[in-house]
Amino acid sequence: MTTHLTIPATATATQPTRTSPRAPGISLLNTTDDLVPSRYALRVGDIDVLVISDGVLPLPTETMSINADPADRAAWFKDMFLGPDMYDWALNVLVVRSGEQTILVDAGLGGQFPGFPRAGQFPKRLEAAGIALSAVTDVIITHMHMDHIGGLLVEDVKNRLSPDVRIHVSATEVAFWASPDFDNTSMPSPVPDVLRATANQFLKAYQGNIRLFDDACDVAPGVVAKLTGGHTPGHCVVYVDSGNERLTFAGDALFPVAFEHPEWHNGFEHDPEESVRVRVRLMQEAAASGELFVATHLPFPSVGRVALDGDAFRWVAAFWDY
Repeated sequence: MTTHLTIPATATATQPTRTSPRAPGISLLNTTDDLVPSRYALRVGDIDVLVISDGVLPLPTETMSINADPADRAAWFKDMFLGPDMYDWALNVLVVRSGEQTILVDAGLGGQFPGFPRAGQFPKRLEAAGIALSAVTDVIITHMHMDHIGGLLVEDVKNRLSPDVRIHVSATEVAFWASPDFDNTSMPSPVPDVLRATANQFLKAYQGNIRLFDDACDVAPGVVAKLTGGHTPGHCVVYVDSGNERLTFAGDALFPVAFEHPEWHNGFEHDPEESVRVRVRLMQEAAASGELFVATHLPFPSVGRVALDGDAFRWVAAFWDY
């Protein structure tokens, strides 16, 4: 796979920027703005792709596996050197350039939610990559949870987006949020009300820009949004196809624990049983094709492949090319 990018030259994975000379006795933690790269660029055939970290937010470990035996859950998180009670949930968004179109896939958490200072980083990191919000022609929303649409509600983002930007959301998803059902979820108590309010705010703010689709939507040459359901009734994934290469952005169809335990339910899933079927099918397809795989909540840059590992799956992280 070729990884030479023509989004801007500045849009490659970058190392921390030093802000002051190192002095004796001064921690390296005080000499950088960002301790890690926040964007990673690659090319899928003739299509440019950029993964951008929106940051991380803390969640209870129980949320990752609400139907798991507590001892099994604790053992998994211990083996991953995470937890025991909380862990950092990665947030990734995608920028795709196909022909004359620049497509944003999801928009992160935004800044209107207190208590998450390390999330909501996407706008400044997009700017640091040399991509103007005004250049975005299309937005694909995988689903309308607040960590996927919140970034579009930041005033500075709304003011800089083109008034003609097209926002692609499945019709099933929009219909669901008219009267959402949380009966099968297991979220921290304040979250459902915040999700409802955020979805309503998003629909009101962008009602003139939303383009609904049913089963699938050809957003640009080689870029297709496809309805999966499961996580939310209108959840979709995004396929990027060019030449003989393919990348799947899986949104919230799966989480880090899914490779070893695809049967574990996430507390944010509105239809847990269907979510299991969706992620198993997506991972089986990815393992068979060898395609690149990216997901919202896999550790940044979340670029890798899925391999079969007996009755389960294995995540094979891509080697960084920089």
